[in-house]
Amino acid sequence: MTLTLLTRLAWPCLLVLSGCASYGPAETVLPRQQAWVDGRRVDYVTTDISDRAMAAQAGVNHVPRLADALGAGRASLTERVYKFADGSQISVFASGPAAPGAARPDPNYSPLWRLVLARWKAGASPRELRSEEAVLAAESEGSLTLEVTAIVVNCPITRGVDGAALRGVR
Repeated sequence: MTLTLLTRLAWPCLLVLSGCASYGPAETVLPRQQAWVDGRRVDYVTTDISDRAMAAQAGVNHVPRLADALGAGRASLTERVYKFADGSQISVFASGPAAPGAARPDPNYSPLWRLVLARWKAGASPRELRSEEAVLAAESEGSLTLEVTAIVVNCPITRGVDGAALRGVR
């Protein structure tokens, strides 16, 4: 089966996975989401989460074994994703591939993310943070608290920081 990624431009923005087989085309629709990486937006999809309640809320697969990617005595397979608990802004990924796909692999990229909940402190002046450095600076100045969780999410980036997308994503 061949999978092709397509992005619909009509509201709501959706990512479509189309497969061709002898019995005809099939389609799976996943919501396109956006996050910041180093001050630039990327597109991604979420397919799996290690936390049952969060997976149920997001309507994705609950995969407890994803938590094994945290390492426990060996190197972690995850990067950090900063999610604002109040939903005040889109998430911030610690990194992302320069260009999605196989042509220029990024040895540091992983689609597995360790969830870090970000919360503005009372009296702080919330502002949009667009990079991990900005998130860490806000924490350092005392405006933001960060709660590192044991939750792992599988969120492959489908359109990278350079604007290039996986084959078929429009």
